[in-house]
This record gives sequence, C-alpha cells and structure tokens, in this order.
Amino acid sequence: MGGVQVKWDGSRVTVAGLGVSGASAARALAGLGARVTVVDGGRGERQRASAAELEADGVAVRLGDGTTLPDATELVVTSPGWQPESPLFTAAAEVGVEVIGDVELAWRLRGPGAAPWLAVTGTNGKTTTVQMLAEILRAEGLRAAAVGNVGTPVLDAVLAEEPYDVLAVELSSYQLHWAPSLRPHSAAVLNLAPDHLDWHGSMAAYAADKGRIYQGNTIACVYNAADPATEELVRAADVEEGCRAVGFTLGAPGPSQLGVVDGLLVDRAFVPDRWRSAQELAGADDVSPPAPHNIANALAAAALARAYGVGPAAVRDGLRAFQPDAHRIARVADVGGVSYVDDSKATNTHATEASLASFDSIVWIAGGLAKGATFDGLVGGAAQRLRGVVLIGADRALIHESLSRHAPEVPVVDLDRTDTGAMAAAVREARALARPGDTVLLAPACASMDMFANYVRRGEAFAEAVRALEDGGAEE
Repeated sequence: MGGVQVKWDGSRVTVAGLGVSGASAARALAGLGARVTVVDGGRGERQRASAAELEADGVAVRLGDGTTLPDATELVVTSPGWQPESPLFTAAAEVGVEVIGDVELAWRLRGPGAAPWLAVTGTNGKTTTVQMLAEILRAEGLRAAAVGNVGTPVLDAVLAEEPYDVLAVELSSYQLHWAPSLRPHSAAVLNLAPDHLDWHGSMAAYAADKGRIYQGNTIACVYNAADPATEELVRAADVEEGCRAVGFTLGAPGPSQLGVVDGLLVDRAFVPDRWRSAQELAGADDVSPPAPHNIANALAAAALARAYGVGPAAVRDGLRAFQPDAHRIARVADVGGVSYVDDSKATNTHATEASLASFDSIVWIAGGLAKGATFDGLVGGAAQRLRGVVLIGADRALIHESLSRHAPEVPVVDLDRTDTGAMAAAVREARALARPGDTVLLAPACASMDMFANYVRRGEAFAEAVRALEDGGAEE
C-alpha cells in the first residue's frame, strides 16, 4: 500500500454522512494519512456515538451541518443516498472539488493484483443474488465475500489484511451514480422497475445509473432475458473487447444463456459448444426458496460465477449452502393447513409481484408507505391468485382503489390502523379469510416507516402474531 500512502497522505477529504459506509470511508482515509472531516446534518444519539468513535481515531466530525464545505477540501466522499443536488455538493462543484462515493473510493484504493469484482445491481434481488454468488465462489475454494450494499463495506474488504481472491459486490443505483471509474470483471443487472425516482429525477436517469455497472466489463455482461431494459443497458455499455452478453431466463436457454430445463438449471453460455450442448448446474430444488424470482437470482449468480471460471459442482454446492435472510419469503409456520409467509422485504410493487407469483391461493396482507407507487398493474396481474386481502398502513387506500378496479370480487378487510398492534389484527383477519391450502402472505408493496422502525421489525411483528395463532393466543 506504499503508493497509496503517498497519494493520500496529508490530503484534505470531506466525508458526507456518518452511517456505516461514511464511517468506513473516514477510517480508511485516516489510516492512509488523509486529514478527514465528516459532516452530518444529524445530532442524534447514534450520530454522537459514531462521532466519538471517529474522533478517537483522529477524524474531525461536524454534526448538525451537512451543507457547509470545510475549508481547503480537496475531495468529497459521499455516503449512498445523499441527493446529487445537496448544497454540500453544489459548493464543491463551485470550487472544482470532485465528489465520489465510497465504492469509487474503494475502487481507487485497490492495489496491484487486487481481487476482481463480480458486481450485481437491479431494483430487486441484489442482496440474495450476491449472497448466493459468494456461497458459490466459496464452494469453489476461493476466499470470497458478499460486500458493498450488503454485509461488509466494500472499503473494508478492499483494505483487508488478508486479501480476497474475488469479491461479490452489491451496488445500489446511488453508489453507481458516484462511481465513474468502476470497471468490474463481470456484472449483472437483474431487473429494472421504477424506484428511487425522487432521487434520480427520472426513470431514464435511474436506468442510466444502473447501467454504469456494465462499463468496462471484461468477460460477461449478464442481463435478464425477461426484462428487455436490462439488455438495452448492455447494448449501450462500453466494454472490453471480447466481453460477452449473457442472458438468464426461466425458460429453456438459447445459446449464450442460462435457463431452466425439466427442473434443472443449465448453462449454454460457458460451455465449449454453446450452439449444440448445455451443462447441468443444479436442480431447481437446490435453490431456497424455489420461487420463480429466486430461481432467476440463482441463474444470475451462476452466470457471474461461471464467467469467473467456477465449475458446475461448486454452483450446485453453493446454492445448496445458501440460506436466505429473514423476511424474504420466509415460511413462518403452518397453522390449520394454512401457510404463513413473511416477505416484509417486499417494499415495492416489483418485489411484491414476484412474491405473489410464488403462490397459487393467497390471503395478502399489504399496505404502508407507497413512496409514490401505483398498484393497478400489481393487482391486475395477481387478481386470480387472491383469496382475500387485508390492508394496513397509511396508504392502504391506494391499494384498495386498485382492488376495486381490478379484483372487485376479492374480499377486502381495510384496517383503519397504523399502530404496531395492527399487525396482530391483520393476521387474525387473514386467518378468518384463509382456507386449508392457502398462503397468508405478508408482502406489503410499501415501506414500513408509517408503523414500524423498518421492514425487519414489521416482519418480526408478523411472525409474533403467527406464533400467537399457533399457541391459540390470538383470539380477542
């Protein structure tokens, strides 16, 4: 790291934001000899505690002021989520100071022979796909980790004392926006649906930032054959000569694709004769859970692993080893012949569409903060699967209106509540609507902050209510 020390030693860097990635960037830069100031508009207990830790490491921290650019700043490193038009960045632009993100900083700090990046983005499925990919890489015997927008901050992985062989990197549209020189080994865009448009300003700008992940790819640009917008991003990308477009599909794959044949995940991209042969990688039942959208995630992970030279057995073993995070289509219990499934992580319509498609007869618990979403397409596509609907949360009326238009025959219970106890009531109402063989599915299609601290707490409330049913304690 000697060359990096010379480059950064004594430089004045401002870090915007005191979250996980901001603190990671501040520590990394201070360790390289930079004179670091962290700015954050908050003054809460969390910020004060983080500030005290950083100040002990020699980092200056300004709380309650996220708009003023510190004097003599030579570079700004922003945390994900700070709006591009933030006054701090405007002030930096006025004096010619570059603004980059934590991912861009990590990319610039990579030393000679650094671990290649296999990168993943998309509106939904990023975390699951990256975690699957990391398991597959480890099954091949490689030192690998899931990093970036999940788990370990990418800076920590890049600067780890024991180097990695390869990194599975989850990247958000925010992070990609601030990463102009990023050039992954291979990358995948899983899907594109409207999200974070308040930050990006338009769907076109959001898609363009997602598409940055393909820039400079050397081996494979992996796209979703069922989502033409992802293939368009590949076509627009400036890649290294010889880099290939590789699709994944839930159907039978064509040449240069991975897909599904007779319940098997198969590869027709990374085989000697992709025109006439295919390689079996795993069974659909090796994927947990084997829902269609999760099979797609597994195919994307397999494509990136195969682009890196991983063998078929490691793909299978890695998928078998993968365990999904909590609150992602997690079966909580079966009570009275009815399955109760927690997909609280389904915080937008795109994720909820995939969740609803995973079951045949559903009592759907939905609602929360809509974040500007509309629900006609979601409800229209799922109407035939709905046994009943229970609505909670601040924006439940928007979903109710779509149900009235597109599924008027489906019974709806509209709970006029936004307190945390509403979830127990919702589960009781769902039980009354369900019949043996049905699935009661929490897939809210909305954010949780109107009622809960986050989607995790919402999912926990659902699970607690279901366990009360098991114990016979849910009656009122």
